[in-house]
Amino acid sequence: MKDGYPLIEDHGLIGDLQTSALVSTDGSIDWFCAPRFDSPSVFGALLDREKGGFCRVRPTADAFTTKQLYFPDTAVLVTRYLTESGVGEVVDFMPVTSARVPTEHHRIVRMLRCIRGQMSFEIDIAPRFDYGREPHETQITEGGAVFRGASTTMAVSLVREPEDEQLGRGAADEAGDVHAEVTLNMGEMRGMILDVGGTEARRTSVGEVWGLFNGTVKFWTTWLEQCTYTGRWREMVNRSAITLKLMTYAPSGGLVAAPTAALPEQVGGERNWDYRFTWVRDASFSVYALLRLGFIEEAVAFGAWMRERVIDTHPDGGTPLNIMYRIDGSSDLSEESLEHWEGYRKSFPVRVGNGAADQLQLDIYGEMMDSLYSADARGFQMNYEGWLKMCDVLDWLVDHWDQPEEGIWETRGGRQDFTYGRLMCWVAFDRGIRLAAKHGRPASADQWMAARDAVFQQIMEKGWNEERQAFVQHYQTNVLDASLLRMAALGFISPTDPMWQSTLEAMDGELVTDSLVYRYDPEASPDGLRGSEGTFSLCTFTYVEALAGAGHLDKARVTFEKMLTYANHLGLYSEEIALTGEQIGNFPQAFTHLALINAAVTLDERLTRRAARR
Repeated sequence: MKDGYPLIEDHGLIGDLQTSALVSTDGSIDWFCAPRFDSPSVFGALLDREKGGFCRVRPTADAFTTKQLYFPDTAVLVTRYLTESGVGEVVDFMPVTSARVPTEHHRIVRMLRCIRGQMSFEIDIAPRFDYGREPHETQITEGGAVFRGASTTMAVSLVREPEDEQLGRGAADEAGDVHAEVTLNMGEMRGMILDVGGTEARRTSVGEVWGLFNGTVKFWTTWLEQCTYTGRWREMVNRSAITLKLMTYAPSGGLVAAPTAALPEQVGGERNWDYRFTWVRDASFSVYALLRLGFIEEAVAFGAWMRERVIDTHPDGGTPLNIMYRIDGSSDLSEESLEHWEGYRKSFPVRVGNGAADQLQLDIYGEMMDSLYSADARGFQMNYEGWLKMCDVLDWLVDHWDQPEEGIWETRGGRQDFTYGRLMCWVAFDRGIRLAAKHGRPASADQWMAARDAVFQQIMEKGWNEERQAFVQHYQTNVLDASLLRMAALGFISPTDPMWQSTLEAMDGELVTDSLVYRYDPEASPDGLRGSEGTFSLCTFTYVEALAGAGHLDKARVTFEKMLTYANHLGLYSEEIALTGEQIGNFPQAFTHLALINAAVTLDERLTRRAARR
């Protein structure tokens, strides 16, 4: 706890495949948006401890110790409390909704159990609808409580058998928040079900809740059985896979970059962005990573989401693709600041929406094409309509690849000729040419080939810096950029090429600090924002994969193992790591967990191959 806020990393994630919630180690739901990931918050104490709202369950004892874990191979979160008088726990989960049908109803089940001795729990339910801008009225009933706002309702149903004795008491205060207390002896269980969209609180039996628990556990364990990875880091890979599934909006197949908004990249700074949207880049990476694990259905769903974005393109009206979309595929991401909230540990502004949505980032076309190429290699061919639209996109790129852009990191300091953007344009043309030849499809292959070769030559002439003996961030600088760690893995350059080996060496000297990797140096390459940031967890895992690909297996393994120590107690990663080792930025971040999967699979394959040769 710092400045009255729990650490970002002191949370676990639960969800139902349409939205999710963060639960802290002291039993407080500090972040929950409904009915979708990108909806306004119901609980938002993570961004304002006084005005954000929360639902907290904790012992009444003055002193207690907490432990938190996931029920094995599931997204069911268990928070345990140890006191001198007993041991208790709160089991939190969200029953999975009908996967393909959007719903306004989302339930969080909170099971309160006494495991040993006796324990008294205090319960505080303080919703703040619409980021705290929508007042509510509260009605206490025999079955629980109902919170009613102008456009949002939440019913809280109590868990107990009709014949059970009354073990608790509760009341609403002047603000409409509910406070209660319940005392349990060993073996007893009570609890509550929070139903956003519900209008009636009903008493729910213990047996019914156990049924919801068992059904949720079965869903997750059955889903995880599809995973084909059996390598050295199976537990971390499985947790990353579950985390990615939790950040998937099942009705559309879209993957949010993170389920949170405005968590700072520097505490007290202004780098506070809303990540509750689907980036073309992230969706593309997810197809590749999940196919490697055997999660075919998810990869196909992400691919379908991508295909719909391609089909919806209108090249004559601007860029064919936006860099990001709402999870349903719409493109209204207007950015605003919540002036009435102070932000996590006073990190202001608190931004919702994302003003970077209209930026020009040319790398997304390469990432899109690489994901389609990966899916095709595993038997998932594009239909005729999709192929024609894809050709339109590449034809557009032929005329527009050679221009300044904002780049992968969405800098707000002006457009540049970013080397990574050019690299991914090369990938786009290369994968299009390969697919056309493989399937004998109609295509502007000669134009694509000429563009591909022109991009290659330009990168070699302008992206390579002779003085630094490295590929650099953009053509007008000698600054290094960790996004270029993917150059060899994408097939642009051989991993044993001296130019690539010297680039890795240069990055190691400038961007790497005790195995952790910065994106770039914002002081040397101003990005239009004040302040600094931590090391970027995605880049660290990408560095592992680059080292493994270049044959530096021992160094790659040490770097990977070190990075695993920066995960939180549940195996989750935020966007960045501060100098103190604290996790910062939005949490958990999909990109980081995707990169962890790719690094683990690649490194494991290379180590196994080396062992077989000995």
